[in-house]
Amino acid sequence: QVHLVESGGGSVQAGGSVRLSCVASGYDFSPFCMAWFRQAPGKEREKVASINIANETDYASSVKGRFTISKDNTKNTLYLQMSSLKPEDTAMYYCVRGSYYICTSSYDYWGQGTQVTVSS
Repeated sequence: QVHLVESGGGSVQAGGSVRLSCVASGYDFSPFCMAWFRQAPGKEREKVASINIANETDYASSVKGRFTISKDNTKNTLYLQMSSLKPEDTAMYYCVRGSYYICTSSYDYWGQGTQVTVSS
């Protein structure tokens, strides 16, 4: 059974940094696309970043240059390093499994989410 468990969220002041982690279990982690999504109250869900088997990454324009997605296949763990945080980054952040090998628009398993709150 696939499990994705996020950690690392919390409250931080604007300009600060936070690193999110997601431990995956129940499947072979390394070949799958992985992504971080976020959703703020009253807003649509947004894909923040993704990473594929070749460690090719893609970012939403709103976070490009501030966030970095990475993974450690030896630990079955996905990371999101978030820097220069802004109040508009406040949201629930979700770790999500994508397609095999490449990243497409298909995502099938979601973690429970971890809250990030950025105060001004």
